[in-house]
Amino acid sequence: MTRPHQSEEPMHLNDKTAIVTGGARGIGAAMARRFAAEGARVVVADLDGAAARATAATFGGMGLACDVTKESDIQQLVQTTEAEYGPVDLFCSNAGLALGEPTHAASAGNADWTRAWEVHVMAHVYAARALLPGMIDRGSGYLLQMASAAGLLNQIGDAAYSATKHAAVSFAESLAITHGRDGIRVSVICPQYVATPLLGYDAADAADHPGLLSPDAVADTVVEGIARESFLILPHPEVARFAAFRSADHDKWLEAMRTLRARVLDEAGTADLRKMHTLL
Repeated sequence: MTRPHQSEEPMHLNDKTAIVTGGARGIGAAMARRFAAEGARVVVADLDGAAARATAATFGGMGLACDVTKESDIQQLVQTTEAEYGPVDLFCSNAGLALGEPTHAASAGNADWTRAWEVHVMAHVYAARALLPGMIDRGSGYLLQMASAAGLLNQIGDAAYSATKHAAVSFAESLAITHGRDGIRVSVICPQYVATPLLGYDAADAADHPGLLSPDAVADTVVEGIARESFLILPHPEVARFAAFRSADHDKWLEAMRTLRARVLDEAGTADLRKMHTLL
C-alpha cells in the first residue's frame, strides 16, 4: 500500500482551519484568538454554545455548541466545520474540568471519575477517530491536546484529574508513535497553574500571583510549540525539571510530594485546588 505524500513543511497557522474545544473562556478562548490572529479560520466549540458564539464573534470565527463527551457531537462539529471552511488542519482538544476529592484518594464518586475520563480522554479519542482517516489520506494534520503538568507529575487532592491527565498524555504519545510517519503532528500541552475560571480567576489576576500564567501567555507558548512541532508544550518550563527528578528517583520524588502535601494541608487546611495553588 502506497502512503500519501507526507508534508515536510513546518506547521503555520495562516490560512489553516482550526477547531478549539472548550474555547469559550480561559485558555481555549486565548488560543482561539491567537490562532485567528495568526491567520487561521477558527471554530470555537463549547458546551455553552452562546458563549462559544460570543467568543468567535470577537475575531470573525464560528461558534458552535458541542458536548465533547458525546462522539456524535464531535462528529457533527467536524462535519459542520468542513462544510464551512474545508478540511480541518488543526484540532485542539482543550475542554477540561477539575472536580476534586472529598477525603481519601479514591473518595470521589463514580460519576466524577467517569466524567473526568470522558472529558480528558474519550473526547480526544473521539476527535482522533473523526479526523484521522482524512488527515492520513491528505498526509497532513495536527492534533493538539490539552493535558496538564499533572499528566507528567500529579495533582494533590484530585486523583481522578491526575489519572485521566496521565492517560491523555499516553494517548497523545500513541497518536504520535502510530501516525508520525503518516504526516500527522501531535502536541500535548502541560501547564501548571493558569489564571482561568477553573481556579476562580480572571486573566488579569495573573500579574498578582507569581507562577500563575495568563491564558494569553499560554497561547503564545502554544503557537511557538506548534511552529517547532514539539510534542511536549510546557508553558511552565520548570515542569521539565520536575519530570526529570521524578524519572531519576521515583521514591525520592514521592517523598517530596508527600512533604509538599503535608505542608499544603498544614498551611491551607485543604487540598482544594483554588486555595492550594497559592502555596505552590
